Amino acid sequence: MRSVDLQREVLSEKEKRNIEILEILRKHGPISRPDISKDMGINVVTISNYIDDFIKHNLVFEKELDISEGGRRPVLLDLNPQAGFVVGVGLNLMSMVGILVDLKGNIITKTQIARPQASVKEIAESILDVVREILRRSKEYTPNIKGIGVGIAGLINKNDGSVHWPQKMDHYYTYASIDVPLKNLIENEFDLPTLIENDATSACFGEHWLDLEYGYKNVLYMFSGVGCGIMINGEIYRGSQGYAGEVAISNFKEQDDFNCEFGNPCFLKRWETDLGIVNDLKLKLAKDKEAAAEFLKSTSINPDSLDLKSAFTAARAKNNIAVQVLKIAARRLGIKIAYLVNLLNPEVVVVGGGLEEAGEDFLKQVTSTVKDWAFREATTDLRIVYSQLRENAVALGAASLVMQKVFAQI
Repeated sequence: MRSVDLQREVLSEKEKRNIEILEILRKHGPISRPDISKDMGINVVTISNYIDDFIKHNLVFEKELDISEGGRRPVLLDLNPQAGFVVGVGLNLMSMVGILVDLKGNIITKTQIARPQASVKEIAESILDVVREILRRSKEYTPNIKGIGVGIAGLINKNDGSVHWPQKMDHYYTYASIDVPLKNLIENEFDLPTLIENDATSACFGEHWLDLEYGYKNVLYMFSGVGCGIMINGEIYRGSQGYAGEVAISNFKEQDDFNCEFGNPCFLKRWETDLGIVNDLKLKLAKDKEAAAEFLKSTSINPDSLDLKSAFTAARAKNNIAVQVLKIAARRLGIKIAYLVNLLNPEVVVVGGGLEEAGEDFLKQVTSTVKDWAFREATTDLRIVYSQLRENAVALGAASLVMQKVFAQI
């Protein structure tokens, strides 16, 4: 197996500069050495030393000359997208996505399956299946695949890449349950260095690197309302042990005493990953047989087989009950985001993980709720947007984190 350490968090000064140059090249290439020097505030001789090392490793190449304002024309530099490839896997609310990407984040191969509705061990096997399929379809790229990145729910142990998965017991959740050595399982089978990262953190990094306008440095990525990815001053914030971003508190011994009349569940409690949308819709339809019959007639969706995707479809068809359920869910999410906006004061909040399928009315309700509940000063310039990477965000983010680590350790 290749020796790149993908789980290591502490970077040297050289590694940090490698990453900064990589980001400039990805966002602004082709670009000259003097322009990189100006952007980073580092003298051009030092920049040239870094660039020469990248050229030696075939990561960067020199291309056509820029227009000169006099004197010698500067050589333009750009990333070599074929210099390396990464496999990314992302677990979303409604699907699992596997991709092979090049050094610029372009998707070469993609496979997508429905989200496994099973235990974490079966989800781990599905991840292995997805990686097998991507590698089967990418044989010509295999010699140059640098690693595998996986974005998944749960608490990720940064020391060994194991996943501490929340397991539902009766009517409550507990984290004192299942540890799966996912990193070891993947590395042992595929002989490739592997990075395991939280889904929301992966998606937040992916949006920042591959989609959001250059310059945003304080970002929240809301993965449903269960967790969030946090970027502060341009760097992913993971906390002291890597567990930051869990936006709920829970004590199953006192679960029944911890309630809120509005919202049910309270915005501080642990939510279902779908914000409770499917359960709320099923309950309302079960209580009103006439409404259930109208629901089936207007949407052609059997209430007994409801899932999140069909709930969104019903809302887009303007079914009144589905619209009301999504409105309530959007208000719940908006209140939680408002709390985080007051706490962290981000420039942009990205809503994703599958919720982008809910439509523009859902996002408008989230936005208006945030403005109603957060401090006006914190929302004056705040943008609340759907993920533009959509179902690819987690997989692309996990792959991009691997690229960053590989590039840093040149």
